Amino acid sequence: MNPYLFCYYLIQFCGHSWIFINMIIRFLIFGEDSVADTFYSIGLVMRVCQSSSILELLHIRLSIAEDRFLPRLLQIAERIIILFVVIASQEEIQGKCVVCILFFLWSFLDVVRYTYCMLAVTGTYFQELTWLHYTLWIPLYPLSLLAEEFAIYESLPHFETYGTYSTQLPLPFDIPVYFPYVLKIYMAMSFGGAYLIVRCLYMERKAQLGSWTIKAKSS
Repeated sequence: MNPYLFCYYLIQFCGHSWIFINMIIRFLIFGEDSVADTFYSIGLVMRVCQSSSILELLHIRLSIAEDRFLPRLLQIAERIIILFVVIASQEEIQGKCVVCILFFLWSFLDVVRYTYCMLAVTGTYFQELTWLHYTLWIPLYPLSLLAEEFAIYESLPHFETYGTYSTQLPLPFDIPVYFPYVLKIYMAMSFGGAYLIVRCLYMERKAQLGSWTIKAKSS
């Protein structure tokens, strides 16, 4: 067992569990009113968790953890862009329902993921948890992708109004950069990245659950 990796997964599990449980409790107590201040109540912890996930790229490069670098890079990058560039920079977006939906989907996926990874480091595997880890992304990842695209779409008018991140490149380029155009290009390109991520997740699921499915059918 790798003690460092176990502690990392445990911290991420605790962080995302706090977000997930906190959102449920707040919704049960305050109802729809809890949606508007989701970012103000949970955003800091979410930003810490997502920033810490960058360490996973280092884990892969150092062969501490077994994972594919490019798909994981794309997954982390898309969340960092949505959270820090789109949501955190535009106060008008932070109270939207889409932020609550995104935080719920991200935390739900990561609670399951880090539970599985934490137990896997200790050599403990449960068939039900393994199946859930390699299956949950099928409905939830496309939903989170659509929510991310909608968050960008909602933010475009505000980027256009305030000119956030729009700039002029220095010489010798001297080219104006209009950030809403950058976001629109990102929206188009993100589907290509999503295809790569889904393909990788499907291959992992097939490799991990294929033999178990065959055994289940034969029994």
